[in-house]
Amino acid sequence: MAQNATIYKVELTVSDMDRHYYETHKLTVAKHPSETEERLMVRLLAFALNAHERLEMTKGLSTDDEPDIWQKSLSGELDVWVALGLPSEKVLRQSCGKAQRVIVYPYGGRTAEMWWDKIKNSATRFDNLQVINFSETETDELKRMANRTMKLQINIQDGDVMVSVGESIVYVTPQEWKSAA
Repeated sequence: MAQNATIYKVELTVSDMDRHYYETHKLTVAKHPSETEERLMVRLLAFALNAHERLEMTKGLSTDDEPDIWQKSLSGELDVWVALGLPSEKVLRQSCGKAQRVIVYPYGGRTAEMWWDKIKNSATRFDNLQVINFSETETDELKRMANRTMKLQINIQDGDVMVSVGESIVYVTPQEWKSAA
C-alpha cells in the first residue's frame, strides 16, 4: 500500500532586507513519503530566499518534469526554476532551457561537494544557472525545527539568513558556488 504525503501547515514570514521584500505566506506543504524533514526545511528556506507573490511550490518529488519551486510570468513563461539536491547535468541542461533563471540548492556536505566537483566544469556554460550550497551542519539544525504546524520567521540581511521557530534559532550562511551571468 502506497504511503500518503504528510501535510505541513506553515506560516512563513519573510523579512528580506537585501531585496526589500516583507511578506507572510500561508503555505500548505505536502511532504512526499520519500522526502526527509531536512529536505522539507531546505525547500522552505529556498522559498524564502526567492519569495515573490507568484512563487509557488510544485508537486516536486512527485513529478520528473517540474522543479521543487517555480515562478511563472503573468503570461505563463517560467521565470524562476528552483531545484534542490544534486541534479544531473542532463536535468540542469533541460532546466536551463526551460526557465529564464535556474537556482540549484545542493546540500548534504561531502556528497554535495563531490557532485559539484564532478559537474562544475560543464555547468559554466549555463549563464542562467546559479548554485547555492547549504552546509550540512546548518541543514541538520533546520530539520530539528520541522513541525507539522509551524510559524517560521526568516530574516535575510547581507546574504546571511536567520531562521526561527518559537525560541529556536538557526543561522544559515548560503555559499554561492556559481552565480548567474
